[in-house]
Amino acid sequence: MIRKAVLGDLDNIMEIIKKTVEEMNSYNNYQWDENYPQSKDFANDIEKGDLYVKDINGQVAGFICVNYVEPEEYNGLNWSSDEVCMVIHRMAVNFDCRNKGIGTSLMKFAEELAIDNGVRYLKTDTYSLNKKMNTLFKKLDFKLIGEMIFLGKEKPFYSYDKVLSISK
Repeated sequence: MIRKAVLGDLDNIMEIIKKTVEEMNSYNNYQWDENYPQSKDFANDIEKGDLYVKDINGQVAGFICVNYVEPEEYNGLNWSSDEVCMVIHRMAVNFDCRNKGIGTSLMKFAEELAIDNGVRYLKTDTYSLNKKMNTLFKKLDFKLIGEMIFLGKEKPFYSYDKVLSISK
C-alpha cells in the first residue's frame, strides 16, 4: 500500500538514500550527495503531508514527494501548459525491492493524487545522468520539456511534464 510517510519512516528513508547515492556514484551520477537530500528535507516533507511511502509488510519499499512547489529554475522553460500543476520531487526505491514495479506504482500514485486533487498536470525533473529516472519518465509518457542548471551541478537537469487524462 502507499500511505503518507510518518517521522518513524525517516531512518528507513535515509538508508534508502545512502544506498541510492552509492549506486548513483558508481555510474558517475552525483545528483544526490551528502548535502542533498538530508533527513531534514524529508522531515519537512512529512510535516507538510507531501511525502508518501510504498509500504510492503511494514518495510519502506520506496517513497515519493508530491506537492505544488515549483523550483524557480522552472521559470522560463517551455512547459506544455500554464495551468496549476503538482510537482514530483525526491523519489527512490529500496535497493532490496528493485525490479518489482515500485517506481512505476509510485509515479502512477502521483498521477492519481493529482487527479484526486483536481489537477491534471504534473511537472518533474531529474539529473541528465540519472538514466533510471529518465527512462522511467519516458516509459510513463512524460514529455521532455528542456534543460536547466540546478543545485550547482556540472551537468544539466532534464525537465518533464505530463498532461493527465481525467477519465477514469
